[in-house]
Amino acid sequence: MKYTYYGQSCFLLEAAGTKLLFDPFISQNPLAKAIDITKIEADYILVSHAHGDHIGDLVTLAKQTNAKVIAMVELGDWLESKGVKNVHSMNFGKYTFDFGTVRMVWAAHSAGLPDGSYGGNPAGFVVEIENKQLYFAGDTGLTLEMKLLADLYQLDYAILPIGGNYTMDVEDAIISSDFINCNKVVGVHYNTFPVIEIDTKLAKETFEAKGKTLLLPAIGETIDI
Repeated sequence: MKYTYYGQSCFLLEAAGTKLLFDPFISQNPLAKAIDITKIEADYILVSHAHGDHIGDLVTLAKQTNAKVIAMVELGDWLESKGVKNVHSMNFGKYTFDFGTVRMVWAAHSAGLPDGSYGGNPAGFVVEIENKQLYFAGDTGLTLEMKLLADLYQLDYAILPIGGNYTMDVEDAIISSDFINCNKVVGVHYNTFPVIEIDTKLAKETFEAKGKTLLLPAIGETIDI
């Protein structure tokens, strides 16, 4: 499975002949200025919640790629009002798509659309694809709800926010990895804004000291997970 990072919480998973794009916020991110969004392809776009730094390029890329957008129902309704036709609205629950299964799970955060309207609850996703199980937490603080995932899954990787202030920081992400029983973590939601800047070397060392792995690919870099 290939993982390509586009900055903030945006990344592309490629597995089982399918391209899954998450939380598209690229063209407005100065750290991602080298990324040409016109060349991005996707079969599905999964959206954790309705904040600008997660949906900045959503309408553009949904129309460009004609990908099926998987999102909370209120966000799905908003997308349809913007002319996006290929939408699969969900709420907290599980659905099987042609590539595998998606479970929308709880995230402790907030949400609101650019026009000030209600964007539905924030969420994370557990994706089962190509015999692997991955958890993308979305934007979330540390919450006991995460412990349920250890009962339901044997996660191969967790994609967790580590920047703090709006979400978990490094220390909370380590606790989260204990809750979900997953020691392989890909970090997101850091360094985009001054308030979420971190020492990446120290972050990796802190994970390593707990017997865990923190992967921090560069923007535009593709890694195997």
